[in-house]
Amino acid sequence: MQPPAPTGKTAVLPRSSIVVAALSTVVEWYDFTLYLYMTTVLSRVFFGSGSTSLLATLAVFAIAYLMRPIGAMVFGHIGDRVGRRTVMLGSMAVMTAAMLATSLLPTQEAIGATAGALLLLLRCVMGFAVGGEYTGVTAYLVEGAALQRRGLIASLASAASQIGALLAAAVPALTVTLVPASDMDTWGWRIPFLFGALLAGAVLIARSTMRESPAFEQHQQSPTGPKGAGPLIATLRTQRPAIYRTFAISALGSVTYYVGISYVPTYLGAVSGFSESDSLWLSTIAVVAIIVVTPLAGALSDRVGRRPALVLFGALSVTLPLAMFGLMTQGSFAAALTGAIVLACIAGGISAVACSAIAEQFPVAQRLSGLALGATAATAIFGGLTPYASQALVDSTGWALVPGALVAAIALAVVPVLRGLPETAPAARPIRPRGRTPQPQPR
Repeated sequence: MQPPAPTGKTAVLPRSSIVVAALSTVVEWYDFTLYLYMTTVLSRVFFGSGSTSLLATLAVFAIAYLMRPIGAMVFGHIGDRVGRRTVMLGSMAVMTAAMLATSLLPTQEAIGATAGALLLLLRCVMGFAVGGEYTGVTAYLVEGAALQRRGLIASLASAASQIGALLAAAVPALTVTLVPASDMDTWGWRIPFLFGALLAGAVLIARSTMRESPAFEQHQQSPTGPKGAGPLIATLRTQRPAIYRTFAISALGSVTYYVGISYVPTYLGAVSGFSESDSLWLSTIAVVAIIVVTPLAGALSDRVGRRPALVLFGALSVTLPLAMFGLMTQGSFAAALTGAIVLACIAGGISAVACSAIAEQFPVAQRLSGLALGATAATAIFGGLTPYASQALVDSTGWALVPGALVAAIALAVVPVLRGLPETAPAARPIRPRGRTPQPQPR
């Protein structure tokens, strides 16, 4: 089944609602990126200084990520039944509480192994809430944007998420710089998480002013889709090809982001020998590059189409990661920075185009449920597990370029799917294959 083609004129959201929705993705990406950027500190605080503490901390990240599909299905059902705004308020409220609780956790020195168990519990709560977060925002922006600007508007969520990632690198970097090393493991590590809780609370208040998605309001007035079945069941029955396509796109976006961006500070410290401070500042600079690239990639997808843009970034994901991780092992700050920036730009470009591409695979009535089954499931596997897998493979094989090979292998498997994607960008200029008569594009 082909994704639905947009037809006619659609209502658009007021600019204030679009700005609040796009910027509010800062919180989700701040929290999960922060955890990875703080891995070395958290491993000492919650799991001690043993040889397995780093892997244990990454394992907590991976396990918590498995809660994302569950949260996405729960919030997706609510969002397809009740509305996008309800989901966005509920998920942010849970995230605020979880981050505040994390900043107040006792350490292993205070309560022993229970500290690690409590950290895992709160990360699972966070993963559950985040499951409904990004898909809700993506659907909201796609449904509220003008047809010819969907790629650009939806990519703003990805750009804002990189602001969250920038904060996730900058806040701990400043903390490590300003807090004495002797205090970092006792109370200094709490500062970035407390900042995140305050940020989430502010976003929750801002979201309360947003309007409901106009496309969802129209759907409520004239319901469409299979009768007598919940959104999840209906999606599984009628949207399987779209689920598979969305899974593939999100798998590539996840592995390039979580290995090529979020795992990089851990890699630079554990493999390349950079200090925690240098690793975090390198990542901060790389994230600035993503913020610049992301809206450009989103606008490109509006002009040439989602499929050509994704194929381009998919090809770069096959050819460049091994070389870029090789640069990061040379011990040179300039070489490491080059590798980090190139990997970050590839990941940012994929994420920017994917924002609109995955949402456009599904009709309004089943959009959040479809994203839960396809996009969030892929993120749980290729996002949450790949940093752990990368570090484990580096430790077991001794080959420093394993993370680059992992990204390239997954990209190689996904690119054929990207080449076969139906075009969903309403305003894209059709690309004419040689020797064939161009087919009219739906509007």
